[in-house]
Amino acid sequence: MSNLLVTGGAGFIGANFVHYWMKTYPQDKVVVLDALTYAGNKSNLDPVANKQNFVFHHGNICDTPLVETLLKEHRIHTLVHFAAESHVDRSITGPDAFIETNIIGTHSLLKAAKKIWLDEGLNRENHRFHHVSTDEVYGTLGPNDPAFSERTPYAPNSPYSASKAASDHLVRAYHHTYGLNVTTSNCSNNYGPYHFPEKLIPLVITNILQDKPLPIYGDGQQIRDWLYVEDHARGIDLVMKKGRLGECYNIGGINEWANIDIVKLICELMNQAFAEDPSLAEKYPQAKKAKQGGAQELITFVTDRAGHDRRYAIDPTKSNQELGYIPVESFESGIRKTLQWYLNNNSWWSAVMDGSYQQWISSQYADAVG
Repeated sequence: MSNLLVTGGAGFIGANFVHYWMKTYPQDKVVVLDALTYAGNKSNLDPVANKQNFVFHHGNICDTPLVETLLKEHRIHTLVHFAAESHVDRSITGPDAFIETNIIGTHSLLKAAKKIWLDEGLNRENHRFHHVSTDEVYGTLGPNDPAFSERTPYAPNSPYSASKAASDHLVRAYHHTYGLNVTTSNCSNNYGPYHFPEKLIPLVITNILQDKPLPIYGDGQQIRDWLYVEDHARGIDLVMKKGRLGECYNIGGINEWANIDIVKLICELMNQAFAEDPSLAEKYPQAKKAKQGGAQELITFVTDRAGHDRRYAIDPTKSNQELGYIPVESFESGIRKTLQWYLNNNSWWSAVMDGSYQQWISSQYADAVG
């Protein structure tokens, strides 16, 4: 039995990891720490909220004393660090929050882990700090360049990726300097349930259902390697169980797709879904183009993002050979599951779109000051 502290566990990837872990290891205790900023959604954790071995704490990873308290109070063995500002566009217009959360926040966690696990001797040997990072720290690839491996030099191009690169280096330094038991995983683009609708795939799905334009940066030929979020959780599990301390492991989906091809595929699948299930037209009366089989008519090309990386691709050979990691979902199977989830969970994404998902935060604030 293990006790886990999951930072950012109310976010997209973090919440999916919590669901995966509690389903796979129902005897373990999972404690979530989340600041519930705009991308944190407490309802993402509703399916596990009433379980006796689940605990939620509303707080910030930059609050080092709070993290220390949680590590001691719950006798945490494993800290899985997802909490991050992650949207590249937001990092371009407002980089300060990315420096604060991704660099200073990660250092706060490392300081707390070192103090409690090493200095005070709680789980001195039996502990793990797993840091979740991104393939964007490696920079960009040309059309014929080999995919990123763990030996690829870091060359971040956005404030977001630069902040994640810095946090990766801090984690590595705490292992080599202080002996903290750490591992790091660098993943490719995730997709799946609970994905915040500002990101490409959920944005396209929800915009089709509202008959809104589907904005495509530049020529739409930017290529990403797409990873179904549960495959990512499975990969992290393998890293923590089999990974060598101090090492980094790339977790990829082996699914390179151009943005425009993804959008066209989603349009095709949405047209098909409306044709096969007439009840969708009643459930989503605004989705006029999809109902008529013409969702692709919503595609709109817009000015490209500043400094937009052209291609990312992960080489998961090390994870495959050392850990036995192989993604289960192809992009076609994963995107069908994702599309169906959004069709079935209108109340979730509607609450995100109208902002009502943050009512819990407002009520907690009112209780605190009232």
